[in-house]
Amino acid sequence: MAEPLFRRLALLGIGLIGSSVARIAKERGDIAAEVVANARTPATLERVRQLGIADRVEADPAAAVAGADCVMLCAPVGAFAALAEAIAPHLAPGAILTDVGSTKQSVIRDVGPLVPAGVHFVPAHPLAGTEYSGPDAGFTTLFENRWCLLTPPPGTDEDAVEKIAELWRRCGAMVETMEPAHHDRVLAIVSHLPHLIAFTICGTADDLEDESRQEVLQFAATGFRDFTRIAASDPVMWRDVFLNNREALLEMLARFMEDAQAMARAVRWGDAAYIEDKIMRGRRIRRSLIELKQA
Repeated sequence: MAEPLFRRLALLGIGLIGSSVARIAKERGDIAAEVVANARTPATLERVRQLGIADRVEADPAAAVAGADCVMLCAPVGAFAALAEAIAPHLAPGAILTDVGSTKQSVIRDVGPLVPAGVHFVPAHPLAGTEYSGPDAGFTTLFENRWCLLTPPPGTDEDAVEKIAELWRRCGAMVETMEPAHHDRVLAIVSHLPHLIAFTICGTADDLEDESRQEVLQFAATGFRDFTRIAASDPVMWRDVFLNNREALLEMLARFMEDAQAMARAVRWGDAAYIEDKIMRGRRIRRSLIELKQA
């Protein structure tokens, strides 16, 4: 077996992503010799103990990061500034600080200025997830053939970037480096806007009169069911994502609303060719996803 990449990996936040990383690290043995988990609530820490997915649990983030050569922020991105402030004085010289947040400019803004000299900061975003959250939600194949995007600030130590890339490769992911602002624009259309639409559609259905609402739930077709799966996602995480990628999300939402209005006009005026073209383009995108094994 290969040497472990890290002596001690500290996971701050142990939901779907954090608990999946913990499970993989425990199963493989070549990611970290020791896995330390930190969570906000005693109930979550107790559950991690019961599951046995970490070598040690710590209620205090400062105690969790002490002596760790890799620290991974796995909490909702809105909590990062306070977490970084709490752990900064306790980070070991030469340690790598990374994260799994869905927004990258906000992470660099909130965490970057607090990173002490001699600590390497390598922001990352594994593009994997389910609608489930909490330490029970994780599983060892979550990242298989999924992308992990690294957005290191200019001048970041290349060895540190490579170690985080290798961590994700050992988790089963494919790794790409991307500029943070570009990452946030891409994710706004492929992830953040679809979630916003799903939450909104489910809200619209929930606001219907009682009789109609019951029928919506009773006769939900596949389309609506797909939206409800996305809409079951963690509310705190997604609130933070929307607020921390505000500009890119609002830009993509404005473009989508213009396209939706154009589709509405086509339906109103019976423009069959326009409608068919949009549907065909959707089918092409789906086929491309299947060919890329990302469906």
